[in-house]
Amino acid sequence: MDEICERYASVMRHIEDAARASGRKPAAVRLVAVSKFHPPAALARLADCGQRDFGESRAQEGSTKIATLSDPALEWHFLGPLQRNKARLIAGRFHWLHSLESLETADALSRHLATSNARLRVLIEVNVTADPRKHGVAPTDLLPFLEAYSAHPRIGLDLVGLMTIAPHGGSESVVRKAFAHLRELACVSRQAFGLPGFDELSMGMSDDYHWAIAEGATLVRVGRALFGERTTTPATEAQAP
Repeated sequence: MDEICERYASVMRHIEDAARASGRKPAAVRLVAVSKFHPPAALARLADCGQRDFGESRAQEGSTKIATLSDPALEWHFLGPLQRNKARLIAGRFHWLHSLESLETADALSRHLATSNARLRVLIEVNVTADPRKHGVAPTDLLPFLEAYSAHPRIGLDLVGLMTIAPHGGSESVVRKAFAHLRELACVSRQAFGLPGFDELSMGMSDDYHWAIAEGATLVRVGRALFGERTTTPATEAQAP
């Protein structure tokens, strides 16, 4: 077994161990391989090892990889902040969006989805730590956001949960507090709006996904632990017209 498959097997074992330790079924946690900046060949090799979910943060780069790999068994997750003018690159190509933070973007996605007859599972990004360097809706703004979102249906969008990024390098107690906060916000949201299927919690990365699983994560976003360190970073993605 080559190095990438060994890493994959190790991450899957850690996910299973963390799930069982918290009284959960391993199948309740989905691994999203964060593949941005990694070449399509590395993604193809990881898919050969058994991985099916891949996460990209740049619309053009991700769209190119989707076309290159062209495997209907794979599911594609868009993880980064999304500008309205990139909605056309997401709708009909990606299966999941983890980073919704504006109604205008939701409207743009819905317009494009209406013409492609495709669906997109959407999570709202919440900035649970009020970090000015991070994107997302403030916790105090989440219920008003959901109220406005629920005011009228949006074709093609399935609102399925919440996403957050924990403090980088934080202690276990600090990181788990952030994840627990997101779980509580999801519970409050379901009760307030009776949202069907609003059960997904996207939280946890290479350094803290085991803590996220303990706090209820259903989607963990792991890159470095699967692919290793990136050796290069492509130039900033050009703006789409």
